[in-house]
Amino acid sequence: MSIRIQPFDGRSVCLFCGSSDRSDPAYTEAARAFGAATAAAGWRLVYGGGGVGLMGASARAAHAAGGRVLGVMPGFLRSRERLFDEVETIVVTSMHERKTIMYDQSDAFVVAPGGVGTLEEVIEVLSWKRLDLHAKPVIFLNINGFWDSLLAVLEHSIAEQMTPASFREAWCVVDTVEAAVAAMQAADDMPHLKHDQR
Repeated sequence: MSIRIQPFDGRSVCLFCGSSDRSDPAYTEAARAFGAATAAAGWRLVYGGGGVGLMGASARAAHAAGGRVLGVMPGFLRSRERLFDEVETIVVTSMHERKTIMYDQSDAFVVAPGGVGTLEEVIEVLSWKRLDLHAKPVIFLNINGFWDSLLAVLEHSIAEQMTPASFREAWCVVDTVEAAVAAMQAADDMPHLKHDQR
């Protein structure tokens, strides 16, 4: 079955984030602010398609601000993550297909607080970057130091010479929504799409 996605001529940012409604309200507020800021910047928001947690907050805010939103949801998660169908949403058959479309449709990745699914997504996109399969920006939105422990693990891998020190250039870390949007815009003129070799 072919997937039809509405054409979009501008830049798109993929937001990785959690679907929990029980986390620190500061995380949800940051996701909401990021959605609105993305719309204001003229970028399309690409996300996991859910209507709950940080995912839902970000997508609703982007939509309410007049921005374009693309959700990608595996069919088996429709009830758990409550599909947000007020925006363009495609339903796919697997997590692999979901991630492939999200990656292919995006020019940059922003990583907000999230659980093991968010962790898996960012590690995969960093791994692909380590292998020179893409050169798209990866931006940690490190609200209240949420990602400090993961960043320490990455630094440990470098210290143990499992990963080259140059790999630190594969991501940047910011602690505000404004800085995340600025990092996206700073990379806006980079020809990174030409380097996507997956």
